[in-house]
Amino acid sequence: MTNAVRTTTGKRAPMDSMRKTALVAGLLYLISFISIPSLALYNQVKTDPDFIISAGATTPILLGGFLEMIVALACIGTSVALFSVLRRQHEGLALGFVTTRIFEAGVIALGVASILSVVTLQQPGATGAEATTLVTVGGALVSTYNWSFLLAQSLMPGINALMLGTVMYRSRLVPRILPVIGLIGAPLLIATTVATLFGVFEQYSAVAGLSAFPIFVWELGLGLWLTFKGFKASAPLMVAAAAGSTTADESRAALPSGTVVATNPGAA
Repeated sequence: MTNAVRTTTGKRAPMDSMRKTALVAGLLYLISFISIPSLALYNQVKTDPDFIISAGATTPILLGGFLEMIVALACIGTSVALFSVLRRQHEGLALGFVTTRIFEAGVIALGVASILSVVTLQQPGATGAEATTLVTVGGALVSTYNWSFLLAQSLMPGINALMLGTVMYRSRLVPRILPVIGLIGAPLLIATTVATLFGVFEQYSAVAGLSAFPIFVWELGLGLWLTFKGFKASAPLMVAAAAGSTTADESRAALPSGTVVATNPGAA
């Protein structure tokens, strides 16, 4: 018996999958900005040491945690979506980007779990030794969140920008001005984060905010470009992908329409 596959001549849109990859990555980058309100939503629990023994509203905290978990998943999604493309330029940096994004997501989740634990332990009206213990535990959980935020959402974006910015600059998949902004902002953010780690700056100070601005522009610009423009058609990787698609189409076109290609021949 002969299993046959009937082929017909036809054309498929070249690099359609590359456009889909860029769209998915771009949308995930834009989604990662959804947690910006979280700092404001967490304001009461972070600034009021007695929140855990008060009747303070917990809905904003729960909403903030939900938004940050969306960001954590988007972090992983951006790296996974881009990996198949980035590895063609530099596999080591592509794999490193996936690794740091997963680490970032994990630490974000740790911070969210810590801040939500305050909600779980909240006991309005607690007094005496119980109140003292709760306030101490609540303070520790908030501190865990602050350290998690510093490592995941201050340090890691700088490291991510160094790796992804380098690959994007070399590959020319996006306008070079975008990765240049990221590569300039990365060492600035990393240096400021390290200085904050050693107590030179306050964690949520104006200096920390200003140092993060170039990375904000880099990630927002990258997300917008990938979503609405996709990868540049003139990039060497895209040219190679187009050539590969054209060669495959020409090979299929060389066969007469309706050609039957035999596969796995054998006796019945």
